[in-house]
Amino acid sequence: MTESPFVAPRRAPHPSRYLRSLISPLFLTDRAKHILPLTKAFVSEQDEPRPSWFGRLTYEFEQLACQVEKVDVRTYGAIGDGKTDDTLAFKEALADGHRQVHVPAGTYIVRGIRLPNFTILTGDGKGRTIIKLHDAAPKGRRLITNQNYLLGNHHLLVEKMTLDWNIERIGDAKKSSTWGNHSSCLTYAHVTYGWVFDVEAVDPGLHCFDISTPYYNYNGDGARANLSSSFIWFDGLTGSGFGDDGITTHHSDHLFISNCFMHDPSGRAHAVGFSNSNGIEIDDGSRDVWLFNNATSRCFGGLEIKAHATSSAASTVKIVGHLSIDDHRSFNFRHIGHHQATDPTSQTAYNIIATRLVAQTPQYTPLYANSKPRALVVSAYRNVVIHDFTVLGDPNYDYQEQPVIGIQYKAENVTLSQVKMTGFRQAKTDIQVFGGENGADDVRLIDVRIEDSARHGITIGPHIERVRLTNVAIKGDGTVGLNAKSEPELERFIATGYQVPVRTHPSA
Repeated sequence: MTESPFVAPRRAPHPSRYLRSLISPLFLTDRAKHILPLTKAFVSEQDEPRPSWFGRLTYEFEQLACQVEKVDVRTYGAIGDGKTDDTLAFKEALADGHRQVHVPAGTYIVRGIRLPNFTILTGDGKGRTIIKLHDAAPKGRRLITNQNYLLGNHHLLVEKMTLDWNIERIGDAKKSSTWGNHSSCLTYAHVTYGWVFDVEAVDPGLHCFDISTPYYNYNGDGARANLSSSFIWFDGLTGSGFGDDGITTHHSDHLFISNCFMHDPSGRAHAVGFSNSNGIEIDDGSRDVWLFNNATSRCFGGLEIKAHATSSAASTVKIVGHLSIDDHRSFNFRHIGHHQATDPTSQTAYNIIATRLVAQTPQYTPLYANSKPRALVVSAYRNVVIHDFTVLGDPNYDYQEQPVIGIQYKAENVTLSQVKMTGFRQAKTDIQVFGGENGADDVRLIDVRIEDSARHGITIGPHIERVRLTNVAIKGDGTVGLNAKSEPELERFIATGYQVPVRTHPSA
């Protein structure tokens, strides 16, 4: 490759913990500001759900389209031969913004691209236009990101291309990423009005696509990073080989993610056997997130909604349509560090609404060697409603006496309705509501159908005050239909074919 006259400034890949401890508080908002008003929804003419702010996003997209000059990156000297360093050509084509830069078919080697305000970067399609990181780019380099993290950027669109992070350049390094949200294919940090359409991301050290703040913060539940991103739409994205997550969000609001497929992570951002690599992850401090018709496969978590122990949980997330195939934990909702009886109750883990979910054959994974597969786990979250959930297992797969669905660890006010399950012949129980000192409470199972599945149909743990089963029919040839150590409220409950249809032994 020929050397470029432009080399992006390198940052220290390992800034000191002391320096970060000084910087981090500067990017925090008040703890009282983690509550966001609920967003109303409507159904479009195409029968698709949309948030009430979608019209605002459409208007801003039209503003972007009419305020850019169309140019071609090859006019500025880009070659696209997979060898020449085209970084300077992209920089000159983008200029100070207000540009739509066409990137024709070819492979363009760059050391990183930073997008100014009012920018459209348009290729000729996935697999045709390929932007690839230079062999000499440091491990922490983001392939595409916005220009100014402190002041923020707005009105950015990237579309119709493949982003190749060039994982081969780091060789057999034990860890594929550096710190924070570095080492990703595309990062929007402190961006308002951003779009990414029809883009493929390949083998990033960290994330394929990241909606974020410049710096993560871990200053406690209720604290939230400042300089967030907002009003972002990702559509038609595909990603694979990611070191951590496919699509991830942190401390950002009003996000719409649709028609995306993330699969087959490498997990290399983590230690071997401890890779929490999720297809789509709605993480720390994210609020008002909409997920529509997405799919994941062979990830640790298909869709994970969560937070770290010392950060605010993602909240107010709406899911309409998600297909999970062969993920380890198809749907995983949790606030780490708020699960045990001695842990503080989460201030921010609340409000998840989901419909049209499919979990097909969750399975063990070498990504996280000692973890157990699940179709659904709800931990520490309250106000969770899941409607129209289909769960399909492989009758011959060894689930090693594990439950398939777990409602646990201080989860509260959880409703599962219109649930259909079959095929988990080697599992211990299909649905388990865990009890004990840190058990779940106020759980409702409504319109549930289980057939030819686990040895136990439904298991309810001890010391649970409120559990209600309404219109539940389970059919199998296992040991127990309903195994209850608390006293559930039953209305139209039928269990057939089990050795013991109902076993109740309430705890003292």
